[in-house]
Amino acid sequence: MDDVLAREVLCLWQRDLDTRARLLAAGRLYEGYSEDMQRVHRENAGALQAIVSAHGWPGLSLVGPEASRAAWGLAQHAICTPALQRGFREALAAAVAAGEAPAAQLAMLTDRIRFHEGRPQVYGTVLDWGPDGQLDCQVEAPASLDERRAAVGLPPFAESLAAQRRATAAEGGRPPRDPAARAREAEAWAVRVGWRENPPS
Repeated sequence: MDDVLAREVLCLWQRDLDTRARLLAAGRLYEGYSEDMQRVHRENAGALQAIVSAHGWPGLSLVGPEASRAAWGLAQHAICTPALQRGFREALAAAVAAGEAPAAQLAMLTDRIRFHEGRPQVYGTVLDWGPDGQLDCQVEAPASLDERRAAVGLPPFAESLAAQRRATAAEGGRPPRDPAARAREAEAWAVRVGWRENPPS
């Protein structure tokens, strides 16, 4: 195990957590994707890319379970850099195949990418505010969703959905005042950073 590399990954992840905690304390966490958070996500993604290029995916045998999970968290949050996040998915897939990372991490990263591409998810792990003011998500083949989740070690969807709704409410998360405006902003951001093409005029 590379203790120095593990500490580097954990420091990057702690920066992410500290930024989130500051935004939560200021009541800004659920007011859109702040510039402060975006900057941290971009910089951390670049740092993770350098690590992956030099060492391969920071898997269990290389950095241990805590830092390996932190690396996955960094990849999950690399949403400002679509090309990097897609590359992290490829590296993580190889690590999962080699037994160096859990399949659930790959499932969640896959869903994160599909969410930002505007496509239905496979495992239903990324929630967003729906038009009814509830956190939910769109999935493909919903009848077999729980089978797919079980295959990668995820609990039933209804269980996770209820838990996430409770956690968001406990942090003060509320649906947007203007859902249509928020949807337009999210679409514009996805186009701007490269997740989607410009919509037809």
